[in-house]
Amino acid sequence: MRIDRHLTKTLMSAALISAGLMLGACAPQYKNHGYVPLQEDLDQLTIGQDTRDTVTAMAGAPAASGLLDSSSFYYVRSRRRALGFLAPKEIEREVVAIRFSDNGVVENVERFGLERGNVIALDRRVTSSSVKDKAFIRQLLGNIGRFNPAGLGG
Repeated sequence: MRIDRHLTKTLMSAALISAGLMLGACAPQYKNHGYVPLQEDLDQLTIGQDTRDTVTAMAGAPAASGLLDSSSFYYVRSRRRALGFLAPKEIEREVVAIRFSDNGVVENVERFGLERGNVIALDRRVTSSSVKDKAFIRQLLGNIGRFNPAGLGG
């Protein structure tokens, strides 16, 4: 009788610990990738005055620069949520594009994000109409959920 009581307590303890571990595994885990300068840092940039060097000093090195020339800096940040056994899902992506004139001076600063899967401008300080490399920004923001690390081989 005493052994049955001890065995029951042990099994109940093991069941409670297992349930706690399983519930803990279902808690969402977040991973941040990339870097976007703070708005305060971007506010310090003066359009028509700052250069590539001063932008790098104030905001840090960019994640990418212009596709065919170095006329733009791009800062990219994304956030993924993994929930239990489900595949991670990108829940947020932000791109800051800083465009330079031909003589290397800041021409405009734009911040893009995603709203229901559509690219939207979150903040814009522009002297010209818009960033000319829109295709690059659309690619950065439009690839949500399409990246499969298993396809890289290894």
